[in-house]
Amino acid sequence: MHLKSLFGAWWPTPSTASATERLRASGGALLGLFVTGLGAHLLLGENALWLVAPMGASSVLLFCLPASPLAQPWSVIGGNVISALVGAACVRWLGGTLPMPLLAALAAALAIGAMFATRCLHPPGGAAALTSVIGGPAVHAAGFAFPLGPVLLDSLLLVAAAIVYNNLTGRRYPHTQTLAHPNPHETKDAVPTVRLGFRPEDLDAVLKSYGQVLDISRDDLEALFLQTELRAYQRRFGVISCGDIMSTDVVTAEFATPLADSWREMRTRHLAALPVLNPARRVIGIVTQSDFLRHGGVDDYRGLRGKLAEFLRPTGITHTDKAEVVGQIMTPRPRVAQLATPIVDLVPWMADAGMHHIPVVDAEQRFAGIVTQSDVVAALYEHRLAEAAATA
Repeated sequence: MHLKSLFGAWWPTPSTASATERLRASGGALLGLFVTGLGAHLLLGENALWLVAPMGASSVLLFCLPASPLAQPWSVIGGNVISALVGAACVRWLGGTLPMPLLAALAAALAIGAMFATRCLHPPGGAAALTSVIGGPAVHAAGFAFPLGPVLLDSLLLVAAAIVYNNLTGRRYPHTQTLAHPNPHETKDAVPTVRLGFRPEDLDAVLKSYGQVLDISRDDLEALFLQTELRAYQRRFGVISCGDIMSTDVVTAEFATPLADSWREMRTRHLAALPVLNPARRVIGIVTQSDFLRHGGVDDYRGLRGKLAEFLRPTGITHTDKAEVVGQIMTPRPRVAQLATPIVDLVPWMADAGMHHIPVVDAEQRFAGIVTQSDVVAALYEHRLAEAAATA
């Protein structure tokens, strides 16, 4: 009989982590525990308790699941230390009066309650509480010095190692919860992508009624749902790529293009933006009409023509604070799309982030074209018309 059929629902689901992610997590745990152990050994001495077992469990969360709410700095430090303090208190005031199994269970239960109360739920904290109770004579003799000594020091060192390692390997840590859909216009209206789908208050209501602790932050959960909606749309209505709809005969600028020349091109050709390329035709920035107005000091419409003319007029002076070329006012390193990027992926960028023009690059990261909001709207409209005609 196959083990999966024998264990049924208990059989674990396959891991979604890639081989690279697994290697990164293992390497992080190796380095993190080594740094923690070495630092504690040097600071506390060879004969002291310098590395405690719960740190191994903490390293799993810190380096495998750094986005988890259970792996954030306060959860790790507070959860371990507070739980160890609860365990030490149980030994101090109840030791000898209760059987050891009951004392250990009580310490773990009280530690869980304390972690909930202080908003620092951390599963290895339960192990820290148990260690304070069943750790043996050396731990008992240390008393409250155990949680305030090796447990606190180990937690601080391990979190510091996680902050450095995770950020160096491209993962945001600490993973603070952020507003998933800030309105770029700073109004109270919801951004366009959430006006027809589920809303944040819908998610909050479901989470409240769910009644269980989820090992994922609310903003990450919302982002996953939105990505799922986009993938479902793509599956239902087909894939239209940026390469299918982009403009290829595009007017561009270079870093050293004079401001007056770029402005003239934009006004003559009725363009709202120019991609800025280097000699290898790689995108280094984008310049828009808004950039000209903002850097020209045009805060209102009074005297706009005169201020803009003064801004565009070259001074002929090398050392000046006044911008003379496009590279001085462009938005550097703009977000770009690939030729094969589905246009549904651009919808959040354009609708929520206020991006009107997105450069498209090829496999060698060289400029290939540009996609505008009008291109996306037209493509989606034509696709829905074609779908309606096919089903008529």
